[in-house]
Amino acid sequence: MIKGLLFDLNGTLIDICTSETDDQVYRTVSNFFDYFNIKISPSMLKEEYFTILKRQKQESMEEFPEFDVISLFDEITKKYAKNTQNLPSPETLAILFRAAGRYKLELYSEVLPTLKKLSAAYPMAAISDGQKIWALPEMRSVGLDRFFNFVIISSEYGLRKPDPGMFEKALQKMHLRPDEIIFVGNDMFRDIFGAHNLGIKTVFFRTNQGEQNYSGADADYIIYNFAELINAIDFFNS
Repeated sequence: MIKGLLFDLNGTLIDICTSETDDQVYRTVSNFFDYFNIKISPSMLKEEYFTILKRQKQESMEEFPEFDVISLFDEITKKYAKNTQNLPSPETLAILFRAAGRYKLELYSEVLPTLKKLSAAYPMAAISDGQKIWALPEMRSVGLDRFFNFVIISSEYGLRKPDPGMFEKALQKMHLRPDEIIFVGNDMFRDIFGAHNLGIKTVFFRTNQGEQNYSGADADYIIYNFAELINAIDFFNS
């Protein structure tokens, strides 16, 4: 019998569109820097962002490393600031960066009513690749924060799905075995392949995001509308 539910966030519950490559994002942040007498052009800011991000991942010991956006902006600020008085915090800069590059944030159809039904019967948790400073406020914005007992964000641990560590941390917090939960995700590699490697039952939600096919990854159940998750759970419990 199923005793708990585990969900991916972005692309599965949240329909989100962001960009870290749009030049206008760096123009906005560069202009913001200028108000604090920090001189860095948009093009140089973009170059620094991806250089530090790449270095952070290369220095990681993880197979699927995650970067730290707060330390990234802290490094840029310290490098280009002419003095240390009244500087914007790296947290503020990280949020500004995300806000400038966020173009869509909403729930997929039927997510809210379905989670309401399920939360009355099962403990639920979420795992997500991303930055905690972005993910938790975005969850609150779309009304998801009240449903989950635990939320595992990759930036807290320095690794990303499909690393088994992400799923193991959720299982530990939920005090459940792999065969006692269902994981719902939208990416065949990061979600379905990763969960299956631990013996977790999987539901693939085919959305407008994520890898739709991956060799060696087969979902136990596929849904095309989120409300169909109710039928999937009945299937596993039968």
